Amino acid sequence: MYSNIAQNKRKTWLILAGFVAFVGAIGFMFGYLQNSPGLSIGILIGAFVYAIVMYYASSKIALTMSGAQQIEKSENPRLWNTVENLSITAGLPMPEVYIVNDDAPNAFATGRDPENAAVAATTGLLNQLDDSELQGVMAHELSHVGNYDIRVSMIALALVAAIGFISDIFIRMMWFGGNDRRDVHPVLMVVGFVMVILSPIIAAMIKSAVSRQREYLADASGVMLTRYPEGLANALRKISSYNQPVQKASSSTAHLYFSNPLKGKISKLFSTHPPAEERIQRIMQSGKEL
Repeated sequence: MYSNIAQNKRKTWLILAGFVAFVGAIGFMFGYLQNSPGLSIGILIGAFVYAIVMYYASSKIALTMSGAQQIEKSENPRLWNTVENLSITAGLPMPEVYIVNDDAPNAFATGRDPENAAVAATTGLLNQLDDSELQGVMAHELSHVGNYDIRVSMIALALVAAIGFISDIFIRMMWFGGNDRRDVHPVLMVVGFVMVILSPIIAAMIKSAVSRQREYLADASGVMLTRYPEGLANALRKISSYNQPVQKASSSTAHLYFSNPLKGKISKLFSTHPPAEERIQRIMQSGKEL
């Protein structure tokens, strides 16, 4: 299991490295087609400044978009004590705890690092799961915190935002800019347009791939934390069988959740979560390796 965790980490950072290279390629193409290398550098700098702002603000944005309300221990001792006990076991700072008023069972973690983390659970999760299942889900989410998955998710989200930023400016300037583009080879012009049109799709694919690898890692780490794989596996069965989506979840925040909150027919290529059956199989295998 330790080798699988290490392998998932390497794969994720390789994907992110490719993501950064892709952003650079878009910026280079932009400047080349505009016959302005300086403009390309300026756009890249602007995009990464935008990404940094998104990185620091995205946690609060995600919590606000989900309708999460922060709680104290007295407001829900069961959830609070579960998170607190698991945090102590994992050697993590106590994160902020939130509840989302939604009947669909789900949960998510967000933040930049363990010192600036938050976990949220829906009312449906609290109502439908028993204590061992709730512990399994929260162990999974705290594993995202401890493994710095929340940071990786924020980086991926920020880079997706940067690609969208560059693509939007590129399209606007190609159509409305006044620069002379007669010296640009027509084939390169077509490639540039195709690259920009496809970039949001490719960005979504990469973000989904990062998320899927991190879900497997958090499942394995969660099992190590609770030493009870059945709790996590049973929770996943219940949550994945619930047919209604989380009402305030969106495609931009779906990758943060424990299980796909959209419940739509999404292509495996773009899904932010591995199939539940594969996750359960790996969870039970992890239990055998303890």
